[in-house]
Amino acid sequence: MRVDGYDEDDLEDEDDGTSAGKSRALMAKGARFSCNDLQSSDSEDELDGQVTPYNLMEKRDLAKSILLELESEHHLKVQEEVRSKLALLEVCHQNEIHRTISAFARLQKYAESRKEIDRRLDVHFQRRMAEVLDKHLSMVQRDHEQKSQIVERRIRDDAALEEAKRKEQAVKEEKLRQERAQQEAEARQKEAAKLAAEARKTAFEAAKKEAAEKQAAKLRDAAATSQSSPDLQNNIADIKVFGVKYALEAESRRYALVQNQVPENIHHNKEFSKYDRQIAKSISKLMPTTDSVRARASELIKALDGQDCPRPISCCLFANKIISIVKSRNTKDRTFGNLAFACGYVMLLVTNQVPDAMDYLLAEFNRVCIYTVPKHLHALNAEARNRDYYRLIGYQEENGQFESTESYLTYVVAYVKLYAAMIQTEIKGVRHPHGLAEGWKWLAMFLNSLPATTATACALHAFLKMAGFALHKKYGSQFMKILYVISRYFLPALKEQGNKMQAEAVNNLQNYLNDKIYLEEPEGQYLVQQLLSKELFM
Repeated sequence: MRVDGYDEDDLEDEDDGTSAGKSRALMAKGARFSCNDLQSSDSEDELDGQVTPYNLMEKRDLAKSILLELESEHHLKVQEEVRSKLALLEVCHQNEIHRTISAFARLQKYAESRKEIDRRLDVHFQRRMAEVLDKHLSMVQRDHEQKSQIVERRIRDDAALEEAKRKEQAVKEEKLRQERAQQEAEARQKEAAKLAAEARKTAFEAAKKEAAEKQAAKLRDAAATSQSSPDLQNNIADIKVFGVKYALEAESRRYALVQNQVPENIHHNKEFSKYDRQIAKSISKLMPTTDSVRARASELIKALDGQDCPRPISCCLFANKIISIVKSRNTKDRTFGNLAFACGYVMLLVTNQVPDAMDYLLAEFNRVCIYTVPKHLHALNAEARNRDYYRLIGYQEENGQFESTESYLTYVVAYVKLYAAMIQTEIKGVRHPHGLAEGWKWLAMFLNSLPATTATACALHAFLKMAGFALHKKYGSQFMKILYVISRYFLPALKEQGNKMQAEAVNNLQNYLNDKIYLEEPEGQYLVQQLLSKELFM
């Protein structure tokens, strides 16, 4: 029979140490039985996991009982301490958990409060930025409005000043017109007496001049149409023709157009004299101003569109009168360049509305100046330098005498200037039937085919002076190559001739290249172009 050790729960319920002691004493006293035949088991059971069990029937002495009792009490005490420590540790653990939860809650609350503060700061910052931006935009708008008011005020002032200048100019022009009309009236009165006496002489000279022009035209047509080689250097009656095939064929076509569609002596025909006078009157009033250009172009377009006069005849009359302005004005005056630009605008406006007029204009240019083709006629010997030769190259004859070479070169320069002013004129929205691209072709053909002479040098300098700025602006580096060709080949060949007029032509071209005149806008072009773009076409 085995008795296990004390149960732990029973030991916890026993508060009275005396009763426990008595119970153990009774157990000790009653444990002494005589059971010699029974043997204890070899195996030992643990009492509460620590105390070695013993048999109740075993005989034990008092010392062992007391020792056992002490051991049990010690065991109970140790268990109680362990329980208390475990309870204390459990309480500490629970307290630590509560503190951790509380700290985590405080941390979350702090984080939420920081988020709220950051949100409020962000809202405040955005509001502040919006206020600053609104203030800045208001200042910018106010500055823009002030600048706009200043610009508008300046524009109004400029317009008022321009209007005052225009009125003053109109008054001056009207005064000049009246004075000129008075002078013309006086001149007519003085010349009235001479007209009757000179009428017969004038008719005779006109018939003679007409016959000479017919002969010169036939020779020129033959020189233009008879070509024997690709480089177009022909020999006709000891006259060598320099020119490009394309340019000479174009000249021949224009000449044939005029010959086939326009009868001879239209300027002396009474039927067309009224239109001749009308066109001449409009062109004679042309001045290098916007109002004048607008009025003259409108009048000429109306005259060319008239139903009473055939279109070819009206175009021929227009071409003859617009180019004859070279003869009616002083070409040596520095203001002639301004007038040439005004003519260029008139020619562009008219040919844009009446495209047929351009062919007649070019035909008239080619008739009065062979370098507008471009073409050059060279007499191979002294016998070839006869009257017909000088008529072919454009010398004017008066009273049976040809003009001087200086006068001839002056007119060559004037005609080329007028031609260059026409080809370089550009108006936004207006198509040019013979514009800057044709001027570029003219310059290339001129340098490729024409020799370096005084006349060609004068023509080249006149063309560059009027159209060089526009060509450089459009073609840039290609135009610089053209200038290099002039400097490298044309000028050295020209210097070899060595005469007074040639030296002046060399100096003009050399100064044009050295001073880079092609970078400067020609005088008169900017004013006319700005006025036309602002007032005439806007």
